[in-house]
Amino acid sequence: MHYQAVGSTLRQHFLKYQCKTRQNAIRRNSGKPSEPMRPAVVVDDERLTRIVVLINKQENHSKVPELKHMALRTVDPKQRYEGALEFLAAEYYQYSEEFTDQLTALFGPGEPLVEYLNSQQNCILEFDQPRQYFNLPCRVRNLPVEDYLYQATYWHNRLFNPYMPPGVQILEFQPDWTQAKMDLGQA
Repeated sequence: MHYQAVGSTLRQHFLKYQCKTRQNAIRRNSGKPSEPMRPAVVVDDERLTRIVVLINKQENHSKVPELKHMALRTVDPKQRYEGALEFLAAEYYQYSEEFTDQLTALFGPGEPLVEYLNSQQNCILEFDQPRQYFNLPCRVRNLPVEDYLYQATYWHNRLFNPYMPPGVQILEFQPDWTQAKMDLGQA
């Protein structure tokens, strides 16, 4: 079935799809990022690489204090990891309407891709899995440390990687839903 949607319908479908994908990754694959979480970054019709993106709760549904508490509560990486899986598997991804459409990705210090995307200010995130295709033109922005989405992304990642180096960079990808495309019939 091929299906094209626009605007808010596409946005809603994308967020529901991402929530379901993440629930499955947490419950069936120990939280390992699956392909639907790893879009291709496209600039000027050139696929540069794949990155792992996060979907984030809207600020009024924030779980940042809980994420931070779990990350700092123990020095045992296994205990932290298991606690994160339990927390995220419960109902974290249950309600797609609690999520913002601003996607984020964490990069190491000095990552050349960050500088390049910042200079371009725009890219396309292409999610191209079987039976689910999304082409999301996005505005790119480097987030300051005090930004809510920076904090949400940082603490989420810290749960799974307690040894992140100082100076990580976090980019925000804001889709332009008026230009986005979806196809449910890709094979």
